[in-house]
Amino acid sequence: MQADRYSRAVGWLKVLLPLMALALLSTLFLLSRVIDPQAVIPFADKEIQERLRDQQVTGPIYYAVTADGDEISFAAEKVTTPDGKTGGNEAEDVEVVMKLGSGADIVLNAQRGHFDIAADSSKLQGNVVINTSTGYRINSDLLVTQMSVLGVNSPGPVSAIGPVGTLDAGAMTLNAGKPSHLVFTNGVKLIYTPELDKE
Repeated sequence: MQADRYSRAVGWLKVLLPLMALALLSTLFLLSRVIDPQAVIPFADKEIQERLRDQQVTGPIYYAVTADGDEISFAAEKVTTPDGKTGGNEAEDVEVVMKLGSGADIVLNAQRGHFDIAADSSKLQGNVVINTSTGYRINSDLLVTQMSVLGVNSPGPVSAIGPVGTLDAGAMTLNAGKPSHLVFTNGVKLIYTPELDKE
C-alpha cells in the first residue's frame, strides 16, 4: 500500500511540476515590458558621431619595466585619437604609478594627458598631483614624462608639502639612478617645520 501511494505521488508530481513551470513562464511573458527599439541605444547622436570620428579606448593600461627594475604603469579613464591622427593620443583622468627598485612608490594624477608611445613621451596637465610613499605631495601645472624609462620633469613652478615642511621651486626633475631622487631648481624656497618632540 505504501509503495502504491508513493508511486501515485510521483505520478502526480510528474504532471503537476511541468504545468507549474509553464504557468510561471507564461506569467513572465505576460508581465514583461514591451521594448521600444528607439530607446535601447544609450548614446546620443552627437556622442555616436564623436565615437565614429575619434578612435576611443576605455580604461586602457600601459605597463613597462625599466632596465633598472623600476615598474611604470599608465592608466586612464579614456584615451582617444582625435580626428584619427597618428602619433599621439589624448587621455582623461590619468594615473601613473611608479614602483621604484629602491622600494619607494610615486603616483602621478592629472585631469588629462597627451601620450606618444612612438616618441616615448607623455605630457600630463590639469591639476597634476604627485604623491610619494615618503610622505610628499607635489602640485604642478605640467609634467613631462618618459614611458619606458624613469624620467619626470616639471618645466614650470611646483609646490610641495612633506615631512620637513613646505617647498616652492621654479622647476623639478625626478632623476633616475640608484637611488632615484627628486631635484628642485630655479629659486627654491623651503619653509622648514621641525616635528615636535613627542613627550
